[in-house]
Amino acid sequence: MTEAIVEIKKLWTIFQSGDKQSIVHKDLDLIVERGEVMSLVGGSGTGKTVLLRQILGLEHPAKGEIMVLGKPAAELGKRGAASRVGMLFQQGALFSAFTVLENIAFPLRELKTLPPELIREAAMVKLQMVGLGPDAADKMPSDLSGGMIKRVALARALIMDPPLLLLDEPTAGLDPESSDSFCALLRALHRDMGLTVVMVTHDLDTLFELSTRIAVLADQKVIINAAPKEVVAFPHPFIHEFFLGERGQRAMELLREYPFTI
Repeated sequence: MTEAIVEIKKLWTIFQSGDKQSIVHKDLDLIVERGEVMSLVGGSGTGKTVLLRQILGLEHPAKGEIMVLGKPAAELGKRGAASRVGMLFQQGALFSAFTVLENIAFPLRELKTLPPELIREAAMVKLQMVGLGPDAADKMPSDLSGGMIKRVALARALIMDPPLLLLDEPTAGLDPESSDSFCALLRALHRDMGLTVVMVTHDLDTLFELSTRIAVLADQKVIINAAPKEVVAFPHPFIHEFFLGERGQRAMELLREYPFTI
């Protein structure tokens, strides 16, 4: 029997600018089940990242319900979501004045319940989990490559061992080799830690390599939430343009040649 980790019902997202009102989501429904990698795709303005922030409790919908791990998402925002939900922001969002290890340890330090030695040890474990050696611990963010920034930010997102991980464009800005390496890392961590993942990405290679299901945002709602091959076959103008263009066909060929199953 499957378990819903994220459950969104009849969600409305409305932005107000002066006298003008913009409806981004209207009666949007979405369920994310334990252990899956759910990817959110959609055109510009469909509110993909907004939805991530609402799941995290950083923003609140105009109407509707978001339950995360059995509790309202709004409670995560009030009490801090670090222990239950990890978030990897698109640009890493590292603190420029902190070292790598200080960045990773930050959520644990904020709790103020553990001794410094234990916090440092936990941060070092996460540093190694994301494929970085001890020599990276005392580096500053300005000394890191794009790929290393992503890995440090991922280590910080996982420092509290959260059951749910949110990823906003995890491979954006990376060269193909770094992107492939980061996808392999995410795949291994997903398997080894039993994570449930919700990911926003426009990169088709990442999408097909990691996703167990894809939720397509269009027409102010989720028009389909299914396995990649079912989504590609769904008749909708956005899906045809996004998946069946030259890049999409190339990514599908890779999927057929190297199918990924969890």
